[in-house]
Amino acid sequence: METRDYSIVQLRPQILSAKILPNMSSEEYFQNKVLRPVIKLQNDLLLETFKNYIRKNKNVFYEINLEKRLHYIENSIQKDIKFRNSLKGMIVGFFTIEEYTEYINNSSSLNKRMMGLVIQRIQDQVQLLEPYNKAI
Repeated sequence: METRDYSIVQLRPQILSAKILPNMSSEEYFQNKVLRPVIKLQNDLLLETFKNYIRKNKNVFYEINLEKRLHYIENSIQKDIKFRNSLKGMIVGFFTIEEYTEYINNSSSLNKRMMGLVIQRIQDQVQLLEPYNKAI
């Protein structure tokens, strides 16, 4: 029988551009080894969650221009604590026990990196947030 930790790690996509170097900081190592693959794995769920956030906020997002949409994404994730915590939970839930232990020892710095990656990922896919857009 496979362990939870083994199964979780096997689900994660490989990101060849996320370099692991001997002289990098522990935060950068964690970001490239854990955060980037987990966030990529959870990409579709993160996008659907943001679409739901838009709907719950009266679809204002669809009435603003691209520049303001990018700002809206960043502001929503940084300022709406309940929403941010929900996103964090979707990511932390895919940590191994060892990774979680490392995460709680430096959660403040890692949370900033995590939310920065999530903001960038959603902004980079802003066109997929259209109300009736289906990913191809």
